[in-house]
Amino acid sequence: MLILFFALGSSSLANAQDWSYRVRPGDTLWDLGARHLRSDRPWQQLQAHNNIADPYHLRPGQTLRFPIAWLRLRPAPARLLARRGTVTLRDAEGAASHQAVEGQVLGIGNELATGPDSSATLEFADGSKLQLRENSVVRLDRLSQYGHTGMVDTRVRLQQGRTQQQVTPAKGPASRYIIQSPAATSSVRGTRFRVSAGDAGKHAATEVLEGKVLVSSSLGKGLFLPGQAALQHEGAGPATVALLPAPVLKGSQQPLGTLPIHVSWEPVAGAAAYRIEVVDALIPEILVFARDTGHLEAGIDSLPPGEYRLLVRAVTVEGVEGEDAQAPMTVADAPAPPLTIRPAQGETVSSARPRFEWTRNPQAAATILQIARDASFRDLLAEQSTNGTRLRPDQPLAPGDYFWRVASRGMQGQQSAFSQPQPMTVTDEPVVTGMQPPVARRGQLTIRWQQSESAQRYRVQISRDPAFSKLLLDREVEAPEVALDRPSAGTWHIRFQRIEDDGYAGPFSAPQEFKLPCRLCYVGGGALLLLLAL
Repeated sequence: MLILFFALGSSSLANAQDWSYRVRPGDTLWDLGARHLRSDRPWQQLQAHNNIADPYHLRPGQTLRFPIAWLRLRPAPARLLARRGTVTLRDAEGAASHQAVEGQVLGIGNELATGPDSSATLEFADGSKLQLRENSVVRLDRLSQYGHTGMVDTRVRLQQGRTQQQVTPAKGPASRYIIQSPAATSSVRGTRFRVSAGDAGKHAATEVLEGKVLVSSSLGKGLFLPGQAALQHEGAGPATVALLPAPVLKGSQQPLGTLPIHVSWEPVAGAAAYRIEVVDALIPEILVFARDTGHLEAGIDSLPPGEYRLLVRAVTVEGVEGEDAQAPMTVADAPAPPLTIRPAQGETVSSARPRFEWTRNPQAAATILQIARDASFRDLLAEQSTNGTRLRPDQPLAPGDYFWRVASRGMQGQQSAFSQPQPMTVTDEPVVTGMQPPVARRGQLTIRWQQSESAQRYRVQISRDPAFSKLLLDREVEAPEVALDRPSAGTWHIRFQRIEDDGYAGPFSAPQEFKLPCRLCYVGGGALLLLLAL
């Protein structure tokens, strides 16, 4: 195993050093001993160690030295500061696991695991923070503090995945922060860095963002500075590689904070992929959105209201992540998106300009409708807004598969997240009318067809020729039936058009053919036409 440690944080050096305390007015040796020393160390040993002749008179401002090994140790539990998605906590014995809860206290031996598109943020006793990324597992090996000295000893084990740390600067010689992975052990005394366990064929790496880290193993060692990474290769010492520079963000298509957010950037030489994150503006270790992509753009559809920072970084083929491009984001509180009604999920519509319908949100001033070819809405075809609950696209849609979604716009112009994309299909197949056989009675011809939920009226045309160049009948009716004087014998053609309540007329159905015989046959008191050809 490679060993990565910061020299000042090593255990042997800490044991050889003293913690220094500046005497305050009213301090006594026995009070200081009771407060800071282990129970097996009497205050007289502290007197001898500091060569104090008169234990009853300490001079304010003088320095007392406490050997690190004499200091009292007590537990310093961690706290789950934030969680996103699926985060599982396993107890110290590994026997039981349950969903972790924000604010939960974690002790030695606890194991935290994140699922896909999930993250967790731990805060330790000295204010240091650890961000655990998606598909990662970390175990808490040691959580201790030296009495009331402010020195904290934190040791965690990254079993898989990735972490990012913001370590509070050390307050004394015994302060240390150690994170161990299958390939390395990292010990620092105040810095910001990332650690990768080297999963999925990637190399294990330590990426230094602030401070300094010394990487050491039996095969070599090196001091790593900000902007460098320690890349672990099998059979060799840690190699120094430069972090890729931060991508240059392009001007976004709309202000950052107006959902949906579209972000794009210039390519970075040497990048195999890119990492996009949205973090809390005040506590950047709290991750609220994350995505890996091979493209030079990304969309963010949904975020809770708040102040954020957008981060974009380039990733090498070895999996080393580079410097962050950053941009501030403000997402205002917005009304909830409407509920979609029609077209229903997966519905096939025969209209080139179908009507989209949704529920009314009384807190919204308007609704935004988007139609796209793909579920990610990269291939956006239409975007329209209305203060109503229904809308038709301005331009006709060609036959094919589409997705649609809606968002609310608040009274102050803030926009909500979009609803879930609804798939639909536009077809140019003829409308199925479900026409019944025409009935003739007392010189009248009656034709009925299937009722449509979306139609308020119907237009019916009857003609001798299939091109409908000369019409016997061209009539609008409210019910799905029409009655007319029986025409002369022969072949006739009929077609129907649905007219909706907003006046939109859909396409005509396919012409249907029926024949009137030269004489009527009476069946059951009614005149039934002998032939209906579809």
